[in-house]
Amino acid sequence: MTTLTHRGRRAEAGRNLDKKPDSEEDAAADKDLNEDDPDDSKDIRLTLMEEVLLLGLKDKEGYTSFWNDCISSGLRGGILIELALRGRIRLEPLSIRKKRLLERKVLLKSDAPTGDVLLDETLRHIKATESAETVQTWIELLTGETWNPFKLQYQLRNVRERIAKALVEKGILTTEKQNFLLFDMTTHPVSNATEKQRLVKKLQESMLERWVNDPHRMDRRTLALLVLAHSSDVLENIFASLADDKYNVAMNRTKDLLEMDPEVEAAKARGTEMIWAVLAAFNKS
Repeated sequence: MTTLTHRGRRAEAGRNLDKKPDSEEDAAADKDLNEDDPDDSKDIRLTLMEEVLLLGLKDKEGYTSFWNDCISSGLRGGILIELALRGRIRLEPLSIRKKRLLERKVLLKSDAPTGDVLLDETLRHIKATESAETVQTWIELLTGETWNPFKLQYQLRNVRERIAKALVEKGILTTEKQNFLLFDMTTHPVSNATEKQRLVKKLQESMLERWVNDPHRMDRRTLALLVLAHSSDVLENIFASLADDKYNVAMNRTKDLLEMDPEVEAAKARGTEMIWAVLAAFNKS
């Protein structure tokens, strides 16, 4: 859906738990979220969707780029990954007929409420379907990209606004009204710049000072956020503040990471299958 590209002025340089786990994958998915990212234990806990939207928002203007047509589906992919990391859903097991990530259906593992309205609404949709669907199909259904009128009921509406309101409640955004000549629009400027800077710095360091050259040694939420930032076309916002040399290093390492074969990487470490499945879905789009 998106392609990893360098900025024009740098293009030249850029070229040169609810259920007792019954498998290794379930055990990994049921781990406490704080264990994935111990550095965040004293910070405000954000969902992946909130982090992606925060990365995409213009700090002062309080809205995402009008040219970004990827973030809506990227946020839906984030919902699926968040649910998987919380042990609520998983991919069906490998079989002779279904070996590839995009062929395997999303299965409900637990319908216990998460406390997040978007996550819980998605859980209800997954539970209500008569037949299981794939990751790619669920992203399309949740976004409303379906020709089947009977499946439009699965569309999540006003997702960006609902996520923004959650960030307002957490003290990270504020709410304003802006006039755009022909219409008024509700915007959400960043009020807690420290939290956004912390998020950006964490991701920058994961590609620079803390680079491990192995996605399976990264904490899962950081890996997921990089995949979602790419899928939502907000990756540039993470590295924009870096000096040219560090920018090129970070972008090249991220490019190498995102060009790995999702099928191969998902088979190496259980508990990350949903992350790689979402990447595979966007690569195919």
